[in-house]
Parts: sequence; C-alpha cells; structure tokens
Amino acid sequence: MDALARLTSKGQLTVPKAVREALELHTGDNVHFRVEGNVVVLAKTPDLLDLAGSVPVPPQVRGRSWEEIQETAWTQQWREDQEA
Repeated sequence: MDALARLTSKGQLTVPKAVREALELHTGDNVHFRVEGNVVVLAKTPDLLDLAGSVPVPPQVRGRSWEEIQETAWTQQWREDQEA
C-alpha cells in the first residue's frame, strides 16, 4: 500500500486513514519510526500489557529479580568468553 501525507510547519504528519486502518491504529497508540537510508518505516508498537504471559518464564528464574537474572547472564557470558 502506498499513501501520501504532508508535513506541517510544526513537523507533524497526519497518518492517512488507510494506513491507520491497516495497522489498526487508534487514538493514543504509540508508533515507531525507523529510518533506512531515505526511507522511513512506521510500525505500531505493541502495548506491553497485551504481551503479559506470552513469553514462558523458565522455572530456574521464576521469582528472581531482574537484577539477579542479568547478573547471572553476564557472569555466564563472561565465563564462556574466558573459555574461548
């Protein structure tokens, strides 16, 4: 799909209706812009609450803080790097 929009003097764009419908964008939704050369890719960002429970948590890390999980991962990576 191709769609056109005009940039205002304030740097604002109106996302065309066809694009909003295709991406199921609604008032208050967040979008992500990625620049690839002279092309911009627009993507709807997911609501993180909608993702809750969609990724299984391994039993060995259940109940641990994020800091503990990161420290364990960093330590494991450091050990693997030392062995290489």
